[in-house]
Amino acid sequence: MTEIRNIVILTGAGISAESGIATFRGPGGLLEGHRVEDVCTPEALAYDPVLVHRFYDLRRAALREVEPNAAHRALARLDEAWSGELLIVTQNVDDLHDRAGAQRVLHMHGELLSALCAACGTREAWVASLPPGSVCGACRAPALRPDIVFFGEMPFQMERIEAALATCDLFVSIGTSGAVYPAAGFVQTAGWHGARTLEMNLDPSMGSVHFEETRIGAAGNLVPAWVEEILAQN
Repeated sequence: MTEIRNIVILTGAGISAESGIATFRGPGGLLEGHRVEDVCTPEALAYDPVLVHRFYDLRRAALREVEPNAAHRALARLDEAWSGELLIVTQNVDDLHDRAGAQRVLHMHGELLSALCAACGTREAWVASLPPGSVCGACRAPALRPDIVFFGEMPFQMERIEAALATCDLFVSIGTSGAVYPAAGFVQTAGWHGARTLEMNLDPSMGSVHFEETRIGAAGNLVPAWVEEILAQN
C-alpha cells in the first residue's frame, strides 16, 4: 500500500447540515422563498443590493446559532496532528471548520463573515448589517460586497487547489453532492495523478462512481472513525 503523506479533503453542505445549517435547496433550504437569480448572482447584487445583503445577513444570524459538530472537530484534530501536507477545501461559507480549530482550511466559495471590495480585492471582517455601497477601508471605494462566490463566478484559489490535487496521495470528499463543478471534478483530477480516493456521504452521490471507496452514513460518525484510522498510519 502506498504511504499516505499528502491529503486533500473536500467538504460540502452535508457536514454542516449536521450542525443545523440548512442546505442550499429543498424544503427549509436557504433559498426558500427566493430564486437563485434574485440573491446569488452578480446581477442580483447590482439590481437589488438591499435584498442580497438582507439574505446574507439572515444566513449570518443563523450561523451564530450553531456549533461545530463531531466531524468538524475530528478534522481539526487531524489538521493539528498530521505531519504531512493537508488541505481542507470547503464549499461551505460558514466558519465551522475554523471554529473547530482547523488551520489548513481553504474557503473556495467565500466566507459569510468576510466582506470583499469589488474595486481592489481587499477583504475585511463583515460588520453587522453592513449596508450596500459601504466604503472599503483600504481603497475608500464604495464597493464592499459579501465575500461570496456567486453563481457564474470562479471559485477562489483554484490554482492552489489544483496544485494540491496534483500532489496528494489521498483525496477525501465529505458531505458533497458531486453535482457542482469544478468541485465535482476534483476526484477525477486527484485520481489521474495517482491518489487514492474516498467518499463519505449520507447517500451515494452523483460522483460516487469515480471513487475507489464510498462509506455511507452520517459525517459525525464516519469522519471521527476515519480520522482515527488515518492517524494510526501517521
